[in-house]
Amino acid sequence: MQQFGYYIVYPLIWLLSKLPLPVLYVFSDILYFFVYMLFGYRKKVVRGNIIMAFPKKNEAEIKRIEKKFYHHLCDLVVESIKSISISETEINKRFTIENMEVLNDLYAKDKSVLLLCGHYASWEWSGIINRWMPYKGYAVYKTLRNPKINELLVRLRGKYGGDIVSNRKIVPILFRNKRDGVKSLTLMVTDQTPKISSAKHADTFMGIKVPVFTGAEELSKKLDCAVVYLRIEKKKRGHYKATFKTLTDKAPSLPDYQITRLFLDEVEGQIKTAPAFYLWSHKRWKHRID
Repeated sequence: MQQFGYYIVYPLIWLLSKLPLPVLYVFSDILYFFVYMLFGYRKKVVRGNIIMAFPKKNEAEIKRIEKKFYHHLCDLVVESIKSISISETEINKRFTIENMEVLNDLYAKDKSVLLLCGHYASWEWSGIINRWMPYKGYAVYKTLRNPKINELLVRLRGKYGGDIVSNRKIVPILFRNKRDGVKSLTLMVTDQTPKISSAKHADTFMGIKVPVFTGAEELSKKLDCAVVYLRIEKKKRGHYKATFKTLTDKAPSLPDYQITRLFLDEVEGQIKTAPAFYLWSHKRWKHRID
């Protein structure tokens, strides 16, 4: 039944993807009315998250962030649709990379890289980075239950040359690369909440103590990878800028959990600067530790 639905819906989405983005943004504005104004999709979660993260902001400020977030969320939906057919020329104009020399310098030092980012701005368009680097590229994702949607996701995220690998398979691949002397760059979106049963560490995120993922840090120490933060900023509608910041190229020498803390600081900095572009609709603080 899921496959039947996919074959019905996908051609319609493909046709939509052929429309210019300015036209799709009209659909985004319409979608905003239904998602936010009419149905209030996850509004309780979104507002609760923003209030927790910004306890000193008044109700009017919270609502401004909330509304701008829903506009951005709807933009992400139509941008994801556009990803099906967007040309490489257009995406290079809309997702610019400022300082590729950071990665090139690490490559020259014979360093593999773990590239970390949060659910901020447009992580989905970051796959274009693969076109500009000498590394073997990977992006880690969590397998979806619907096999056809999962297949589409993998195809879209890998259209610029990177391998899209599930979180269950990436570790042996990276250890094999280390053994074979293959330098790689692995993108991990790692700001969400782990299961309580698997959490090894807790730290503050936006002033709230929560369990945090530490897998990237553990891998960087075992494999002696450099750890780089991918900072994606939304400059205006449909236009993003990516910059790289090396958190460390000496991971094994750092105290436990310092790399994780450095990563969280970077995500927090972006949220505090422009809060509307964070993914507030996820229950990031559901396991808060009082």
